[in-house]
Amino acid sequence: MQPEILLPVTDPALKAALDQLAKRHRAAGGIGMQVMAFVGGSAENLMSKLPQPVRDGLEGATSRALETAFDAAARTRGAVSDRPDWVNTALTTAMGAAGGVGGLPGALAELPFTVTMLLRAIQGIASEHGFDPASDEVRMECLRVFASAGPLEADDGTDMGFLAAKVTITGPGLNSLIAKVAPRLAAVLGQKLAAQAAPVLGAVAGAAVNYAFTSYYQEIARVHFGLKRLARESGEDEGLLREELVARIAPKPKV
Repeated sequence: MQPEILLPVTDPALKAALDQLAKRHRAAGGIGMQVMAFVGGSAENLMSKLPQPVRDGLEGATSRALETAFDAAARTRGAVSDRPDWVNTALTTAMGAAGGVGGLPGALAELPFTVTMLLRAIQGIASEHGFDPASDEVRMECLRVFASAGPLEADDGTDMGFLAAKVTITGPGLNSLIAKVAPRLAAVLGQKLAAQAAPVLGAVAGAAVNYAFTSYYQEIARVHFGLKRLARESGEDEGLLREELVARIAPKPKV
């Protein structure tokens, strides 16, 4: 059986919508680069600043934080309405400042709360785009947003296809996806902890890092669910639209 050949997008309205999503994606990492300049160093060497026991336990802690965050975020949706992006950003920024005061121990204690807040914000954006955050499928799509590169590392757009393959939408499928995302997110959160615990900067670094993380993941969520809504409303193949978006995000080869 011959594979289906998908033709490039030619509709002007679809192309304009993809251009806007690509622009949003490129802008998402800008604030993170400013934070890196502020705290010094680079994303690559931040992890080396963490004590070895923290690095060794980060993946397990990330898995547990994600599992807890899913339950906590779901419970709060029934009690607290979705908030605008600026409110989520203000709340996590304040949490980051509080965690930064206590150095690395304070940042570690604050981490599960920030992950829950980020996931809750992503679920709100999914709902805003017409998707039900209570469904297993959308819960996994929210988790895929966490699979992006993170705000403290330059992203060439190639990770847009990360975990794009369909997986079972049952509980074990969700647990399997958490297991796949955890190592990647652990590396991103390790950068957050190291930057947040930067000597001297304390609360200021914590606030700046959390501001960058919240801004980044909210923007990436808007790109992710914006693409899915575009596919649903246009009837166009989502895989094709994703490829078109990645082509717009990836840096042009040097001549």
